[in-house]
Amino acid sequence: MKPLSNEQKHLIFDYNLGLTNEAASAKAEELIFSNEEAAEINFRLKSALSPLEAVEVESCPEELVEQTASRLKELSRASHNRLEELLANEQSQSVEVQNPFLRNLGKVLTAAAVILFFAGVFFSSTKFVRQKSFQQACQMQLSRIYQGLSNYTIEHNDKLPMVATSQGQPWWKVGYQGNENVSNTRHIWLLVKGGYVKPQEFICPGTSSCQTALDLTELRKHNDFPNRNYITYSIRLRCPKTNSNGMTGRKVLMADMNPLFETLPDDYSSELKLKLDKKLAHLNSINHNRRGQNVLFTDGSVKFIKTRHTDISNDDIFTLRNTEIYKGIEVPSCEADAFLAP
Repeated sequence: MKPLSNEQKHLIFDYNLGLTNEAASAKAEELIFSNEEAAEINFRLKSALSPLEAVEVESCPEELVEQTASRLKELSRASHNRLEELLANEQSQSVEVQNPFLRNLGKVLTAAAVILFFAGVFFSSTKFVRQKSFQQACQMQLSRIYQGLSNYTIEHNDKLPMVATSQGQPWWKVGYQGNENVSNTRHIWLLVKGGYVKPQEFICPGTSSCQTALDLTELRKHNDFPNRNYITYSIRLRCPKTNSNGMTGRKVLMADMNPLFETLPDDYSSELKLKLDKKLAHLNSINHNRRGQNVLFTDGSVKFIKTRHTDISNDDIFTLRNTEIYKGIEVPSCEADAFLAP
């Protein structure tokens, strides 16, 4: 039987680490079934790597995994001399065998374990950095929305953007373009329609929502955001009993999407009926992987909170007090009951 070449040994090693493409994997499997030395190497590799199968690794975007795996493969080959120094102790404990490749198998597998460990750390830290980046970008967007809102009030005699609505209107109908003023997003749409805020500012960077660009002519034809994909924030539903313009003091104004209303009926003629359960009562916004939500206050400040209660009060910003069933027509009973919808 012809001895394996170094290239063939590397192929089996890469195959066990999952670094081969479909064609290379098929070649490695054929080699393992047809060559006893290849079969022995494959068995040793699988036995050594089997404990790593129990390690839980956080999910990561596929393209990042592929790029990182490719990069790690290059680094492992380019850093051979450095790995020999780091693994000197492991080498002294290796079992002596005649085959040079098998003699060094212990240190090679240890190197693989080190690479896989740091890959796991890298994936986790990369995910954390991405989440923090989205969180900060979201805060910047909410600040720009507030600036647009401030510019609007200056040009409209200190009045907030409002449309005429009556109590009992379905505030959940985001995207409805009829003449009736429904939906709690219609008044904030005036900021987009008037050019005070760009449409893309209403899409949290932490979501997978995507939108089709709308030109100025299309914007003027709409009475509301085209659909829920164009606004992933929830806005404070005004209490009908209040006489303030909503910008005095420090109150909650907007926040990341309310977890109760992530899914809304596509048919505007249907009814919304949602029952609050234990899970919905404690769930954070989906915008930031349930870690918390950015909240915009009427003084222009933006804060990331990990609960649904701000430091101002113990009021849940995503629910109405003493309400378990939502039909999409409810309103806060008082100004102290902050409620962001939909």
